[in-house]
Amino acid sequence: MSTSESTSAAGDFVPAPPASPLLDARLRDSWDANATAWTLAVREQRIPSRRAGTDAAIVAGIESACAERAPVRVLDVGCGEGWLARAIANPSRDVLGIDGSAGLIEQARALPAAGVRFDTVSYEQLIADAGATAGPWDVIVCNFALLGDPLSPLLGALAQRLSPDGCLLIQTVHPWTAMGDGPYTCGWREEQFHGFGVTFPDAMPWYFRTLASWRHEIDEAGLLIRDLDEPLHPETRRPLSLLLRCDRRR
Repeated sequence: MSTSESTSAAGDFVPAPPASPLLDARLRDSWDANATAWTLAVREQRIPSRRAGTDAAIVAGIESACAERAPVRVLDVGCGEGWLARAIANPSRDVLGIDGSAGLIEQARALPAAGVRFDTVSYEQLIADAGATAGPWDVIVCNFALLGDPLSPLLGALAQRLSPDGCLLIQTVHPWTAMGDGPYTCGWREEQFHGFGVTFPDAMPWYFRTLASWRHEIDEAGLLIRDLDEPLHPETRRPLSLLLRCDRRR
């Protein structure tokens, strides 16, 4: 799963319903409903922020992390229709893309790439079952894939799957940009997927969090932020995203 980075996330403030146990289920269900539309938007490069630099930023981050070790095992968490796993395919790498949406994994498998596998694995499975996609993984990446709350249980489960010198890469919407017209406070919002020229059947609830909240969730998971980057739009020079590189706390 990946947040759309669409105009509603960085423009009009559209609050989601008050938090409830049903929101996470609705978040998961929305990706099966939207799998075909999302695949079209990604593969036809309809998302402006991705064209402007977020795709290049995460690929560059992975390549930098992989350059420090070989061979490399890479786990793409929330891989969606699989573009990133395919983009980093390399004969020296074992790449696995996982997503909780069976519909998105079906789309991913429809475009196979050498050295890349895809599997349907939910975040709940990662948390509850240490044997699910068991490591060690040298690089784990979450590219616009951390949309719920809380995050620390999932991040902690991923930390346990890292090799001793492995790293976790997180790219997410930049809080200052994604705040839009809403308050700079953590809380559930709703993605309408405007501006893609594609009809999405379902809106998606997602959890907006501040920089302090990101640091708290990462710290609670037993991880340390090693590097922080803010890729900028080449024309407006406004931040496109927040890119974090995290290591296990020694």
